[in-house]
Order: sequence, then C-alpha cells, then structure tokens
Amino acid sequence: MDYFSHSWLPYLYLYGVGGIFFFSGVYLVWKTGAIDLSKSHHRTWMKVFFLGYAWFMIVHGLFTYFALQ
Repeated sequence: MDYFSHSWLPYLYLYGVGGIFFFSGVYLVWKTGAIDLSKSHHRTWMKVFFLGYAWFMIVHGLFTYFALQ
C-alpha cells in the first residue's frame, strides 16, 4: 500500500493549501490595520493563532506517523 499518497499527501495538502489561506488572512488583517500589535491583547491573540496552527499541525503529523507504524 502506498502510505504517502493516502496519508502524507493529504496532510501536506491540508496544511500547505490551508496555510496559504491562513497566512493570507493574517496578512490581510495586518495590512488593513484591523490589528494593532502595540496592544498586548492583540499580540496575545496573534500568538494563539500561530501556535494553534503549529500545534494542530504537529499533533496531526504525530498521530499520522504513529498510525503508520
């Protein structure tokens, strides 16, 4: 069975294409001035967004890896 095309390719697509939309949205929010990074609560939420994206990406990757072992 080809594990890459059934497990890792969808993972790369999900976080690759999804990442393009995610980071484009963050860039759009930043460029329009909807976020003021001089405010601490805005910085906190930006950290939550980026760390949340990384957290789900890591957990999903680990579960995929462990499932294939």
